[in-house]
Amino acid sequence: MPPCSMSSTAVILFLLTIFPSLHHFSVSSFEFQVGGTQGWVVPPANDSKIYNDWASENRFQVGDTLCFKYRKDSVMQVNETDYKRCNSSHPNFFSNTGNTVFEFDYSGPFYFISGASGHCEKGQRMIVKVISPGEETPSGGGKSSSFRVVVSSPAVSATLVFVQLIILSCCASYAM
Repeated sequence: MPPCSMSSTAVILFLLTIFPSLHHFSVSSFEFQVGGTQGWVVPPANDSKIYNDWASENRFQVGDTLCFKYRKDSVMQVNETDYKRCNSSHPNFFSNTGNTVFEFDYSGPFYFISGASGHCEKGQRMIVKVISPGEETPSGGGKSSSFRVVVSSPAVSATLVFVQLIILSCCASYAM
């Protein structure tokens, strides 16, 4: 029996059965722009905690990325000790391209500093806590706390496209 000969009740039952389970197969990520429109810059003298305040207002998960935009500077991911000392001699990650994207590949704290001389001491540094899947933040949220629907699996994407095509062809046949 072709899919379009299904009754509207059968289509609705099919959709109610398949769509609730799709979120179990989806993987999502979110890109955060560090520093907003200002980018990754030395903060004003009276606002040396600007990056940590920003990071604490957001919820970061494995797979999310940070986008650092800057000029004549760099970004380094360092360990906690080097973060506290503004030590840029042994970074785990370094980039000075002016448009750096850093992806979180595990949960836990990440420490970032500027590699430009004196910038870290002036507050151009940040701690980001990446939560485990299913872990709740104490504040219960952040900008990315809503349900995410960014499908990255080719199989799930193909299934969604197939279901959409069935629905569209059925709707077109009902309209005739």
